[in-house]
Amino acid sequence: MSIEVENLVKRFDGFTALDGVSLEIREGELVALLGPSGSGKTTLLRIIAGLEFPDTGAILMDGIDASTRHVGARNVGFVFQHYALFRHMTVFENVAFGLRVKPRRLRPAEAEIRARVDRLLDLVQLEGMAKRYPSQLSGGQRQRVALARALAIEPRVLLLDEPFGALDAKVRKDLRRWLRRLHDEMGLTSVFVTHDQEEALELADRVVVMSQGRIEQVGTPEEIYDRPATPFVYEFLGHVNRLPCTVARGRARVWHQEFGLEETAPVEQIGRGLAYVRPEDIEIAVRAPGEEGTRARVLHLSLLGPIVRVELAVPGLADPVEAEIPRARQRELDLRVGQEVLVRARAAKVFTEAA
Repeated sequence: MSIEVENLVKRFDGFTALDGVSLEIREGELVALLGPSGSGKTTLLRIIAGLEFPDTGAILMDGIDASTRHVGARNVGFVFQHYALFRHMTVFENVAFGLRVKPRRLRPAEAEIRARVDRLLDLVQLEGMAKRYPSQLSGGQRQRVALARALAIEPRVLLLDEPFGALDAKVRKDLRRWLRRLHDEMGLTSVFVTHDQEEALELADRVVVMSQGRIEQVGTPEEIYDRPATPFVYEFLGHVNRLPCTVARGRARVWHQEFGLEETAPVEQIGRGLAYVRPEDIEIAVRAPGEEGTRARVLHLSLLGPIVRVELAVPGLADPVEAEIPRARQRELDLRVGQEVLVRARAAKVFTEAA
């Protein structure tokens, strides 16, 4: 099922949660709504589900206006962050719940309900746990029960609100890989809300970055990470160094280097901007005759598994510059706190003050 969001506006007691949001989600796509708290991502998900209704705008499903349909008429499965399982029901009855509460004319026969629930428990790797209660399960198992319950009604759209937010890091990583495989196998259109950048970039076909009720950028994980459209997107997606620069004639001078602007500035324009450089794009070299670079001094070294994060003091900058290099490169340079080095930027994205 395809979903079209057309110019949605939603306010709560004077607070604008969504401010003219438009978005197209293609059939079979897995889309992440990514942003900080208060960005509007959960409100958008709930409006798609039919749990909230917009003040203005429309939701089209397969080209048909579904804006006034209640949640039961939209054929969507919804998974909440904190599972929302019925504690007094077994795993089996939790999964069967959506089928049992259907109107009598639409309710499957009991044998079909049992067969469907058994298939789903196998699918979510919970075979043999049908008679357990939620309190007897781990967090990851409870979330899989919630997914199975959402899938029991055979939805055409699966919506997930921070589905792994309550789980520890290892379980979260395992479950999101499992969810990606499940999505591909079932051919659903899936939309999930997250504030976890790594989660969005790993799971989604496309990422929708939101801030203050608006969409900042929509794109593939590669597009969002490699070509951020705004300073907000750049800063929200991982660590970044912000380096003052001068801009003139469509070029930006960062340290001793020059970078072209994506939009050529008028010849007479001279001004200031900010160059955004990711830590992995900072090169470090030892000071030696013939080596080019900007002088810096090592302030701190942090071991992050196979990566070493290096904090550097650069003359003229109040804040340290962060670089991330492989451990092999750190050993090759024999970096030590207090050492004088040279730094260069492999790549930079420049935003002028007008941006």
